[in-house]
Amino acid sequence: MAKKQFKAESKRLLDLMINSIYTHKEIFLREIISNASDACDKLCYQALTDSAVGMDRGDFKIEITVDKDARTLTVSDNGIGMDKADLENNLGIIASSGSYKFKQELGEDAKDTDVIGQFGVGFYSAFMVSDQITVVTRKYGAESGYKWQSSGADGYTIAECEKETVGTDIVMHVKADTEDEKYGEFLENWKLQELVRKYSDYIRFPIRMEVSKTRKKEDSPEDKPEYETYTEVETLNSMVPIWQRAKSEVTAEEYNKFYRDKFHDYADPQRVIPVSVEGSVTYKALLFVPGAAPFDYYTKEFEKGLQLYSNGVLIMDKCADLLPEHFRFVRGVVDSPDLSLNISRELLQHDRQLKVIAGNLEKKIKADLAKFLAEDREGYQTFWKNFGRQLKYGVVNEYGRHKDLLQDLLLFYSSTEKKPVTLDEYVSRMKEDQKYIYYAAGETVDKIDKLPQTEGLRDAGTEILYFTEEVDEFCAQTLRTYKEKEFRSVLDQEIEEGAEKKSEEEAEAHKSAFDFVKEALGDKVKEVKASARLKSHPVCLTAGEGLSFEMEKYFQAVQPDASIKADRILELNVEHPAFQALEAAVEADPEKAKTYAALLYNQALLIAGLPLEDPSGYTDLVCGLMK
Repeated sequence: MAKKQFKAESKRLLDLMINSIYTHKEIFLREIISNASDACDKLCYQALTDSAVGMDRGDFKIEITVDKDARTLTVSDNGIGMDKADLENNLGIIASSGSYKFKQELGEDAKDTDVIGQFGVGFYSAFMVSDQITVVTRKYGAESGYKWQSSGADGYTIAECEKETVGTDIVMHVKADTEDEKYGEFLENWKLQELVRKYSDYIRFPIRMEVSKTRKKEDSPEDKPEYETYTEVETLNSMVPIWQRAKSEVTAEEYNKFYRDKFHDYADPQRVIPVSVEGSVTYKALLFVPGAAPFDYYTKEFEKGLQLYSNGVLIMDKCADLLPEHFRFVRGVVDSPDLSLNISRELLQHDRQLKVIAGNLEKKIKADLAKFLAEDREGYQTFWKNFGRQLKYGVVNEYGRHKDLLQDLLLFYSSTEKKPVTLDEYVSRMKEDQKYIYYAAGETVDKIDKLPQTEGLRDAGTEILYFTEEVDEFCAQTLRTYKEKEFRSVLDQEIEEGAEKKSEEEAEAHKSAFDFVKEALGDKVKEVKASARLKSHPVCLTAGEGLSFEMEKYFQAVQPDASIKADRILELNVEHPAFQALEAAVEADPEKAKTYAALLYNQALLIAGLPLEDPSGYTDLVCGLMK
């Protein structure tokens, strides 16, 4: 039998495919099964108009058979099969796809027929794990079959042969193991089951394989049971994906089980978001908001993305482009017949379809979270503990591009409500003459409660939002306003009407004391001034406009060598006995006045949560006053 040669272009393509196009060898099984599914689809379609076929959809199947001794892996189908011309055109010319031609011939009817193969190259991926492939096939309506055989780029043979049934057997002789590659794992039942469930779980025809199982022998004693091994044909794939079923037909328990099994999570999801869209881009999606944050969620190791399917075949395990960064916590699947796939069916051409799907999913997620917030506040607060920080990062990222989308989903702790509230709820409670949304930043709610700068507003019953996460102040600066109300820090800016004028009057009245303290402290402070906000406390530090002390702490943590520091403005309560003692000492005992100035400055640092520049020196100051 004369060996036929692949065309020169096909030889180069075959070499490229085996060594370059596919990044994971294991996808060969996905490609072979997808081709078998296409063959079944073609004959199934023909059965609709040809009663002589004598089969309905339930009769079609794909079978996997392993012979470890012969090192062969066989994938068989009872689909339409091939004749000699088909073998020449589809397997003799690489990148000639019978499925693609079939869809072209169907014209308008093709949109209802989900044949998978498009490029005519997937079959050859089997050469990544095989050193010889034999195809035994018989076309529907033909009397005899044909055998196609090849060991790779050296060519192929075609010969007539006997085959009792219509369909195709792909027999792959698996390569011998090497030091680097363990090809033998593709002859193991567990590995084949794993690959079918990973890539081909939603092929519409049953994929069956004889599986070894163990059972207790019937006559073995209870105290010393004996076991025997037997084989059983098992269907490996689910066939109909849960996202293709109507929402009304799926129970909450089924959704939860699918989520836990699919994404290996111990907890049920908090939200399930089914999506079905028909139009310029048709797709179905099933999205989940996890009930708990993954242990690595806020680390660089965490990978976002949705599982992407095309006609039930897994294309990408984590398609990051389908999720915006602010919703990276969402898990789920997207399945579309309209995707533009590249030749290896592993990666996407980044085109309009993908962008349309991603944009639509972003709106669906936002709408569902808004509904969650409105209808189940307790549940939403649990979600917020898990992923609220991510939404704040989303406001800050990309220079605030998504702030309008996310701002109504944000929660911040309220000084008056003693619980997290929305910005809308805060604004709805503002006093008639209140101009600003007030906030105070600190490490914890308790520490903010004790800050002297908040005392005046709290005593007046004015609501303050407590910022306890490093991103909060950046979030407020990015938002700038909400419903035309400006955000204002009670720690770093004057907050009362007429406060600036009052400070100027007191500055003039106590000018010599302020000048003395500024000279004593030198470059440690930018300014010394009278405070309009302090009541029972003698001193505080503020940072003025721009960088706050909490921001300074953040930058010190992530960029310790950058020396990014906020301005230090020392505010003194001129009505407090401590200031009066300082002012008296300025005239009577300047050295003691310097000690008082240093003491008040260090106390202000402690209140602000900033490190003391000389803790030992501060201790000496306190002890010196005790003599």
